[in-house]
Amino acid sequence: MNVLLIGSGGREHALAWKLAASPLLTKLYAAPGNPGIAQEAECVELDVSDHAAVVTFAKEKAIDLVVVGPEAPLVAGIADDLNAAGIRVFGPSRAAAQLEGSKGFTKDLCARFDIPTAAYGRFNNAPKAKAYARSVGAPIVIKADGLAAGKGVTVAMTMSEALDAIDACFEGAFGAAGAEVVVEAFLEGEEASFFCLCDGKTALPFGTAQDHKRVGDGDVGPNTGGMGAYSPAPVMTQEVIDTVMSQIVRPTLSGMAQMGMPFTGVLFVGLMMTAEGPQLIEYNTRFGDPECQVLMMRLKDDLLVLLNAAVDGQLAHMSTRWRDEAALTVVLAAIGYPDAPEKGTVISGVDAAEDGRDDAIVFHAGTKLTEDGALVAAGGRVLSVTALGKDVTAAQANAYALADAIDWPGGFCRRDIGWRAVEREAVL
Repeated sequence: MNVLLIGSGGREHALAWKLAASPLLTKLYAAPGNPGIAQEAECVELDVSDHAAVVTFAKEKAIDLVVVGPEAPLVAGIADDLNAAGIRVFGPSRAAAQLEGSKGFTKDLCARFDIPTAAYGRFNNAPKAKAYARSVGAPIVIKADGLAAGKGVTVAMTMSEALDAIDACFEGAFGAAGAEVVVEAFLEGEEASFFCLCDGKTALPFGTAQDHKRVGDGDVGPNTGGMGAYSPAPVMTQEVIDTVMSQIVRPTLSGMAQMGMPFTGVLFVGLMMTAEGPQLIEYNTRFGDPECQVLMMRLKDDLLVLLNAAVDGQLAHMSTRWRDEAALTVVLAAIGYPDAPEKGTVISGVDAAEDGRDDAIVFHAGTKLTEDGALVAAGGRVLSVTALGKDVTAAQANAYALADAIDWPGGFCRRDIGWRAVEREAVL
């Protein structure tokens, strides 16, 4: 099969690495890719926002499957345009991608189909949003309705912080994403992520993870796109998974079908483990980043076979197998991230650090090669250092050993990724 992978981050490098291992694969292309992805695929200069250009390329190269990594092209309808041209694509339609593209859409879906989630209100102006927030009281959660690259959510511990967050949305801090705001009740508990492959009718469980969104050790500082993750998530027992499938995932899948927008692709279920049971925080309609990196490290099956089954409506006949080991990824970010990351700083020693290791890999995210072949930072989150271990404690040690072998004075990382699981393992 000829496959085109859309995207350029650590998630896409992990997907490329896993797809490249498939015996079904004939040729893998990536648009636009990155230097790490270029080790697995032929990277092509293709404007993925130009859907007509993507369709033309797919036809010219006889692409059998397009795999869409990031959320923005899905929300913009790239799957619809590829399907209309007769090109198979893994990823939801524009309508179905509203599950990520509009937080208000998802909250209304939950209300309609009795899916457990926090109480909320939707607002298109600041005075009404502030009045609702005051009526609920702090702590409270303020969310820009649209896509904001993981930065449109404020967990406000004081009313002053909540009001400032509402103002920021309506004053353009998140562009069009903040034209509408969702104000949610604060949920107390532990967060976890659950993934399912979906074919419109069937949802196939596809692993669990926990990530660290705050920039600093101890989960302090501003939210980021994710500073690290580990899998499996200890809090996601089989009993919890069964509850999430019956109360959240299956009602969502059937509800979307009822509304004429069946969901095909990967459903990323963001959960809060509360005293009343798991509740939905949000949906994403693509693999998480950096959660994808740990999932791909643990997946024993052929990813391409599974993605084909999702596209062809055959997931009811599929199952998944996972390595017993835990996987943990540490994000190396450019100094200044998430506000103003420094770009162009030189990174050395990545290949040497990986050499001879089959239990660890460095996935590239925001990197590029200079004309003289130097690897430099080209984004905020730059590398995802990912390793296996017999448990999270061992995987953590392996990942940090690999991260510390990389020479990059212009980067930093959190030193406590996986701390919840490590604390649990210490008392066992």
